[in-house]
Order: sequence, then structure tokens, then C-alpha cells
Amino acid sequence: MKFFVRWLIDWPRSVAQYLTWLAPLFARITVGWVFLWSGWGKLNNLPQITENFIGWGIPFPHFFTPLTSGIEFFGGLFLLLGLLTRISAGALGVTMIVAIKSARWGDVDSLETLLGFDEFEYLALFLWLAIAGSGSVSLDYLLQRWYDRTARGGAVIGQPVAGSRPM
Repeated sequence: MKFFVRWLIDWPRSVAQYLTWLAPLFARITVGWVFLWSGWGKLNNLPQITENFIGWGIPFPHFFTPLTSGIEFFGGLFLLLGLLTRISAGALGVTMIVAIKSARWGDVDSLETLLGFDEFEYLALFLWLAIAGSGSVSLDYLLQRWYDRTARGGAVIGQPVAGSRPM
């Protein structure tokens, strides 16, 4: 029994510890690319998208159409870069909740139908990114490392280390 536990649980865990950077990167690239281009398409077709928002009963469609389009475009761009990942994923997650409620809710006849919507699958990824963060292959990670170093008084390019003498 111990052999099976090690083989089925411990071994995959030991392999996975070397790949912790991969899942957030893959998720960010996947949804970032989709929403960058979705937002771009909406920003370049605001009149039609505004009509869609009116048809779905979204309040203040002339305000929310460019806002949503911008959130999709810049949120997608930021996810691709791994910049402000948690904020971007949270904002995009809210847009998915609104999309499901306003445009798809009438089609829901079961939990299976709801879980089958692309918007719900995107929502799951956005929720995971908002909680887990961007991972180590991201600008968020680099900024956090830089901030932690400067907060501890570490060297910053162009500034002398505390207590050192100029040469």
C-alpha cells in the first residue's frame, strides 16, 4: 500500500514542484490572448456591441459597453504580461458573471448547461488566477522581488548599498 501512495501521490507531487511556474503562465496566456482580441474587436465595433447590451437589458449600455470592452482588452494584455494579474482576473471574472446573467441565463436549464458555458469556464480560470496569482514567469513576480529587495534596504541600481563607502 505504501508503494502505491508513493507512486500515485508522492512522485507526481515531486515532479510538479519543478513545474509550478507552468500552470499560471499557461492559464494567463490562454485567457489573456482570448480577451485581448475580444476586447479589441468590441472597441472597434462599439455601436453594435452597445445594441447587444441594450438587447440584453444591461443598464447604462453607453457607459458599460466601452468600459467592458476596455476591461477585456487591457485585462487580456495585462494577463499576457503577468501584470496586475489578480486585479485583471477579478475584473474579467466580474464581466463573466454579468455575461452569464445577462446574455446566457435564459438558456440555463440545468447545472450541466451552466457549467458548459465558455463564460463559466473562463470564470473558473479567472477565479484561480485571482487567488493563485501570476506565477514566477510574470512582471508581477519581478516587481514583487524588486519591492521586497528595496523594502529590506537592498541595493537598487544607481543607489549605493546602505553603509557602503563611495569608490
